[in-house]
Amino acid sequence: MTRIAVLGAGKIGEALLAGLLAAGRPAADLVFTERHPERAAELSERLGVESADVPAAAAKADVVVVAVKPQDITPVLTALAPALAPGTLVVSLCAGLPTALFEGALPEGTPVVRVMPNTPMVVGEAMSVVSGGAHAAPEHLDTVEELLGAVGRVVRLPETQQDAATALSGSGPAYFFFLVEAMIDAGILLGLPRAVVSELIVQAAYGAAAMLREGRDHPVLLREAVTSPGGTTIAAIRELERHGVRAALIDAIEAARDRSVELGRSVQGPLPRS
Repeated sequence: MTRIAVLGAGKIGEALLAGLLAAGRPAADLVFTERHPERAAELSERLGVESADVPAAAAKADVVVVAVKPQDITPVLTALAPALAPGTLVVSLCAGLPTALFEGALPEGTPVVRVMPNTPMVVGEAMSVVSGGAHAAPEHLDTVEELLGAVGRVVRLPETQQDAATALSGSGPAYFFFLVEAMIDAGILLGLPRAVVSELIVQAAYGAAAMLREGRDHPVLLREAVTSPGGTTIAAIRELERHGVRAALIDAIEAARDRSVELGRSVQGPLPRS
């Protein structure tokens, strides 16, 4: 059985551990690291998974998942490199960081797979985009897809498209939350109780997402089906277009893509191996 070490037990790291357990992965095959002792103890007790420091976690792992913030990558890679057994698969869940950063700091030939997940992982509905590094073989990508399939859906893309995927699906949930927040404010302005407004909008979003997932019709056709001539929906759409919401959203996603590129360029790992 594959032993998996999750380095970093934040929201994404914890969600991955919980998803793997729910999918039937034995707790004995999992280990995690967490720099805050109190959280490590609480999480270990709640999930039944062992915690350890980076070298100890990595030494026995077949797959090492790095789930720390990009700015925290240097000490993690510094501790990881000497403890990594030959052939160990390293999976990066760090936004914006290229596989080359890991390959330059870890032992020669280390297979690295870059992943951009998103926060719906906490409810088992993540969208994860995976890309293989220079030494990642098809079987490594298969392993990562199997692991992440426990917490949502997975697609493969070339690494050159990871920054665009980050802007779309990595940051994507925030755009929907932002829209729902604005709609809730509108409902309250119109005089409805907050609890009722929330239920109306969340169920509308849930139902709309289910229709989109069925994939029978293009979003334009689905939107047109709600838009009756001279009705309420077309009046709302006119205002959205008048305020440039479509263009603003495109600009926002482009800005997120640019920021992902900047992160990859600005974050420096440890000095490359000599």
